[in-house]
Amino acid sequence: MSAAWKSALSKNLQELRLLVSTTSPGSKGLREFVENSYIELKKSNPLFPILVREKTDVDATVIARYEYGVEQAVRVEGMDQGQVAKAVQGLAEQESSSS
Repeated sequence: MSAAWKSALSKNLQELRLLVSTTSPGSKGLREFVENSYIELKKSNPLFPILVREKTDVDATVIARYEYGVEQAVRVEGMDQGQVAKAVQGLAEQESSSS
């Protein structure tokens, strides 16, 4: 995972929520992303809230909250770990559209 965008996580976002199924094969890429990247992201952004929500019947989704409560969700169901990382990177590099 490229290190360049990690600082943009706390720069552009207020919060990152990861909705992941504990059993669904479609959530495998997001589960692997959490297992392999969570610690690295928290080290780069120790005060930034990264919330992992596990549930049995949920589509794998990444939700970014920007300033003024603006949220954007990206469905990552069926994506592999690399594709999930690109989706998170895209959300981190994007600025809120209502500022």
